[in-house]
Amino acid sequence: MNSSGWIQLILYVGLLLALTKPIGLYLCKVLDADGKTFLDPVFKPLERLTYKLFGVDPKKEQDWKRYTIAMLLFSMVSMLFTYAILRLQAVLPLNPQKMAAVSEHLAFNTAASFTTNTNWQAYGGESTMSYLSQMVALTFHNFLSAAVGIAIAAALIRGISRDRAKTVGNFWVDITRISYYLLLPICVLFAVVLISQGMIQNFKPYDAASLVDPYTTQVPKVDDKGNAVNGPDGKAVMVDQKVDTQNIAQGPMASQVAIKMLGTNGGGYVNANAAHPFENPTPLSNFLQMLSIFAIGSGLTYYLGRTVKHQGHGWSVWAAMMILFLAGALVCWHYEAAGNPNLTALGVDPAGGNMEGKEVRFGIFNSALFATITTDASCGAVNSMHDSFTPLGGLVPLLNIELGEIIIGGVGAGLYGMFVFVILAVFIAGLMVGRTPEFLGKKIEPYDIKMASIVILVLAWSILGFSAWACLSKWGVADPATHQLTDGTNNNGPHGFSEILYAYSSTTGNNGSAFAGIGVNTPWYNTTLGLATLFGRFAMIVPIMALAGSLARKKLVPESAGTFPVSGILFTTLLMGTILIVGALNFFPALALGPIVEHFLMHAGKLF
Repeated sequence: MNSSGWIQLILYVGLLLALTKPIGLYLCKVLDADGKTFLDPVFKPLERLTYKLFGVDPKKEQDWKRYTIAMLLFSMVSMLFTYAILRLQAVLPLNPQKMAAVSEHLAFNTAASFTTNTNWQAYGGESTMSYLSQMVALTFHNFLSAAVGIAIAAALIRGISRDRAKTVGNFWVDITRISYYLLLPICVLFAVVLISQGMIQNFKPYDAASLVDPYTTQVPKVDDKGNAVNGPDGKAVMVDQKVDTQNIAQGPMASQVAIKMLGTNGGGYVNANAAHPFENPTPLSNFLQMLSIFAIGSGLTYYLGRTVKHQGHGWSVWAAMMILFLAGALVCWHYEAAGNPNLTALGVDPAGGNMEGKEVRFGIFNSALFATITTDASCGAVNSMHDSFTPLGGLVPLLNIELGEIIIGGVGAGLYGMFVFVILAVFIAGLMVGRTPEFLGKKIEPYDIKMASIVILVLAWSILGFSAWACLSKWGVADPATHQLTDGTNNNGPHGFSEILYAYSSTTGNNGSAFAGIGVNTPWYNTTLGLATLFGRFAMIVPIMALAGSLARKKLVPESAGTFPVSGILFTTLLMGTILIVGALNFFPALALGPIVEHFLMHAGKLF
């Protein structure tokens, strides 16, 4: 842990704080159907045309049920649209590399993943997706899934702020304004900045470079029809193949990376994601990408305070997020900088820390910081491989996801996820003092607590349930190439368990990053992980919207001397305690079986 890392961390938090209020103020205008922005001359005619084409009355608001149904129908249709493009990819244009159609189970997984803002990838982008699929099927969702998250957060905040109201906004107006006035302009600007750093943006076919040092590798033998040939033992027959060229990926990369970060999507254009020099060319591009992941989510906390007319509450929520973020970043940085004691015992200089799986261009601090940010924010972009982290270094991104990714969180999703813990914190405070729980003038009643509890239970049920199923099933622990049972996945013991647990945590939490070390492009994994993304998104949004409708109908009651304050040090401390106790303890037994026991075994000389 060196001085340059501390300077970067202070600079990062300082710039994020400086951006929070301006972005929050702009969000107040964007999320107001009658709000006026400096972009009105450009986008207002387009906004009106969109409403006219789709028959939307921008003056007519919806109750929480109609708002939710509109969101679900929109998501279903857009998911089918993406599935169709992926299945028909081979016959569609903008496919200079002649990419084949995506398989049924992988197309389902990818369509579900991008619809839910998860962007989990069981494929290598540069070897699987055509330019059309990258731009239309995937980048399309990067914008609209992010817009849906922000819209749900806005509907919830309106429900909190309104007095005896029946409506929470208009879904179609919200996603239209978010797309036109927020996401499109900032992504165009950010894409230009990324291009200036050396990121590519073109439609060229891939380049082929001759290797200075050709090599021979073994690959599965295939017949004339391209099917794998198996030997008498049922295992794939391997043959030698000489490799003397390397394909250099090309394509419209900057435009996808811009929304991938600002929309907390995370889906990489190439398999190596932000560790690839095309997706992340310079230290400055790395810093700006980390800043962009948190930018909109941080601004939403200011929007919360301004809309509910209690700015102290918004800043208290932001403070709780920042304290938890800094704690995670420092723990991850510490253990990665400490390195592996088994290598130190062999004479390796411990000053280098754990550089396995990390880009030398970025080093340990920027890898640990990126890993913490991307899992705090349900982004899923990575500039290092989390599977190569030390056990407790890898525990940080895993725990971040399992807390519900409410530490800034995904755009919109982080704020409405954090609100569940706010409701629980207020409820606990009310029980402690013997008063009816109250939040910003609204009485918190049994129905509200039930809805908040469902959100917590869905997260735990999906992550732990699917993980247990995979661990106990042949499809979950078999070698994906040979289908032979192993002691774990690509790693055995607690590390193999962590790989499975991380996969279902990432998909349920709509994060999309992978612990790696696990082959998931199989029918069972693609199907169950795709279902986990859908549960993690929509089984949480429905009770959240029910909560928004319940709060909107309530009467605003003036604060009294006995009202529990929802700002200041006391509230921030209670909120963080609720997050750690209610959120973390659900997963402590699983974490103990994975990274925690692996940490102690590592110090005993056992590696996996």
